[in-house]
Amino acid sequence: MKRWIRDGDVVIGRLDRQEAAVVRGLVSQIQDMLLARAEEAPQDELAELTGIRTGPSEAPDDPILGRLLPDFHRLDDDAPDPDEVNSAAALRSLHEPELLDHKTGAAEIVLQTCSPDGGEIRLSIGEAEAWLASLNDVRLALGTALDVTEDMPEELPPEDPRSPHLGVYHWLTWVQDTLVEAMMP
Repeated sequence: MKRWIRDGDVVIGRLDRQEAAVVRGLVSQIQDMLLARAEEAPQDELAELTGIRTGPSEAPDDPILGRLLPDFHRLDDDAPDPDEVNSAAALRSLHEPELLDHKTGAAEIVLQTCSPDGGEIRLSIGEAEAWLASLNDVRLALGTALDVTEDMPEELPPEDPRSPHLGVYHWLTWVQDTLVEAMMP
């Protein structure tokens, strides 16, 4: 991949077939995880009457989903107040469906604009913002799965099973960074 460039209101990039397959595969996996979480949402009569969807009130057990869908309100680890617990649950229930819609929508834009065959990608500013959001989600998920920390070296020993995946993580970081640079006026 070459650096993203901006031409007026269009951001242009190019992926080869293998790069496109990596992006599409990882974005699809994140989208599938998020859609499965959305299906867990309780269906209630009040939501049907008001049109206000609600989601799960508890944080996901899966660490990757937990990273993608963080708590909207941090609880005191020592002794959470029951009212604070109820408030955090209510905030999650009200806001998670919108967050899921945003994240799955961004993933869909990436999948629509990234050809399976690779090639030139021409994005509007809105589509480029969706790419940034979706690439960020992929990096968060991959970073969580690989247990990436600030202290982690750029390269791992070849015998470390995370080594090839860390290379993908670093490549995605570069793709995201050059996209951010291209979007700056």
